[in-house]
Amino acid sequence: MTPQLTFPHIGAGPVLCAAARRLVETSPTPSVRQLGQQEELCEPRSPVEFTVRMNEATGVQSIREALTRHNEEEESQEVETTEDEEPRACGVCGDLAKGYHFNALTCEGCKGFFRRAIKRSTQLRCRFQNKCSITKNNRRSCQACRFRKCQAIGMRQEMVMSEKEVKERRIRIQTRKRLDTPVELSSQQEETIQELLCSHRQSFDSAFYRFSGFRPMDRNALPVGEDESESELCSLSSTSLSGSFETPENQEHEEAGKKGSVFTALPHVADLTTYMIQDIITFSKSLRDFQSLNMEDQISLLKGATFEIMQIRFNVVFNTKTGIWECGHITYCINDAVRAGFQPLLLEPLLKFHHTLRDLCLQEEEYALMQAMSLFSPDRPGVQQHRVIDELHENLALTLKSWIDCKRTGPEKHLLYPKVMSCLTEMRTMNEEYSKQVLQIQDIQPDIISPLIMEMVSKTPCSDF
Repeated sequence: MTPQLTFPHIGAGPVLCAAARRLVETSPTPSVRQLGQQEELCEPRSPVEFTVRMNEATGVQSIREALTRHNEEEESQEVETTEDEEPRACGVCGDLAKGYHFNALTCEGCKGFFRRAIKRSTQLRCRFQNKCSITKNNRRSCQACRFRKCQAIGMRQEMVMSEKEVKERRIRIQTRKRLDTPVELSSQQEETIQELLCSHRQSFDSAFYRFSGFRPMDRNALPVGEDESESELCSLSSTSLSGSFETPENQEHEEAGKKGSVFTALPHVADLTTYMIQDIITFSKSLRDFQSLNMEDQISLLKGATFEIMQIRFNVVFNTKTGIWECGHITYCINDAVRAGFQPLLLEPLLKFHHTLRDLCLQEEEYALMQAMSLFSPDRPGVQQHRVIDELHENLALTLKSWIDCKRTGPEKHLLYPKVMSCLTEMRTMNEEYSKQVLQIQDIQPDIISPLIMEMVSKTPCSDF
């Protein structure tokens, strides 16, 4: 007789599995060959035993067994998690604790209560016997007992910050967030940078291809030994600069009478300066903000900024290793300025300035912004639209700061902006000395310096450019 398979967990009545019937009908013998091995199968004695055998062989479980095992696994995981985690109950009222506050594990409510209780001026009193039980539901009923319990679990009064300390902490947090927030250039700032960059490239030729028709450089003013090379002549120290002017002035004039010229390099340097000034005027007039100013302010800004912009542009071609300005096919050293009549009071800080600025490794955009900041300086003599120019200068400074924060990387970028501003300030101090020395050179050797240079250094109003 064919054995009947019953599944009481599914429903009532006998249920015969088709696969089991075929197995019983086709395999009446007590053993079968499976997977190349001889396994001995005992003839099932009952339907229940047969069902268990089939479940073990096929891995089939009942729905009840599957659900029960799943629930047991979840419960075991919860027990393990609970055992691993630290109890998070508030030590004062038993509510859910969010963390340690003032040296004790408390909830947010008890944390705020303790802070307020410390800062209040009146003393808390219990209306009963100072033995009130503090729970989550009645923690507001007795402030004195609640405060006493806060102290009992270890909450410390000295850890509560004063109002001043809280404000300082908020400022530090806001500053930190502001520093961590990536800086982006606004569309207006990007447009300003592109305009300045375009004007700079159109008006500045770093190879000096357009510089032609100039008077030749005569480097015979300073005596050079037979064994001295040109590179040795261009090397500079404070001693060499000072030694260049040890000859008394009357002796220079006496030699000038013999040679016909005191400063032999002056004609070439004057031509180079005139060429640079013309390019700076072109740069300025191509800016929309400069064009919007009246003519008097344009002239005042140019007169005040020409020397500074010229030095910023010369810094682009300055070689810090050799101390030489590599202007395309022509190179200049600091002694060329000595031969042109300039003195160490200007040349020594000027050379130091070029080394300092060049060591910053500025990008082309930063050089262009420096020129614009120098041009739009509201404190130049004769400026009328002071408020408008001051606003332009401030916007350019913010643009430079944003550019550095956005484009620069590394820890040195945080000091780059103040270093650039320091270089601009240093040039302001040299600007006045430059004008003085140009006027002195003009007195000693007139008719060499161009009228355009004299207009730039003079303090009297000059004609339109």
